[in-house]
Amino acid sequence: MSEGNDGRAIPDAPTSGEATGSVDVRPRVVVLGWGNTARGDDGLGPLLISEIDRLGLSHVETIEDFQLQLEHALDLEGADLVLFVDAGMTATAPFDFYETAAREGLTHTSHAMAPEAVLDVWCRVMGRRPPPAFVLAIRGEAFELGQGLGAAARSHLAAAAAFVAPLLRHPDAGRWRAAVTTSPD
Repeated sequence: MSEGNDGRAIPDAPTSGEATGSVDVRPRVVVLGWGNTARGDDGLGPLLISEIDRLGLSHVETIEDFQLQLEHALDLEGADLVLFVDAGMTATAPFDFYETAAREGLTHTSHAMAPEAVLDVWCRVMGRRPPPAFVLAIRGEAFELGQGLGAAARSHLAAAAAFVAPLLRHPDAGRWRAAVTTSPD
């Protein structure tokens, strides 16, 4: 066990679960990242998913798609924490990080769903509250088809990756709430 910034004990990651027989007891985190890498900065969500995958955290499941869909509500089953990752034109540079919740009244279509709509679908299908959920909106500026990732977006991606890595290594809703950078609109 190691000690976090808030003084609470944090289980250390097993070095080799199969070899040592240890089990990773950290909370399960589901990270949903979406966007289109062929549309410039819109690819920030999938690119951060790649960075998270490189961390090799066994308690973190990453899901990448072009957009959020109704079916993503089912991906939250068994999660203790959820992180939604996307590019945002209105996000503060380098990113905004905030807690979100299910919100009724949002359109439940198969196109352009918001995280709050996915959480609302969870509530309706599962009949219970979803796990604590957070949004990481990485500032993007250029979303034209055929453009590459801009220099500013690269910098924002690096900052977001550095920010989220310790949160994922030590998943705790209280710690995540303390790290919130902004309120949702």
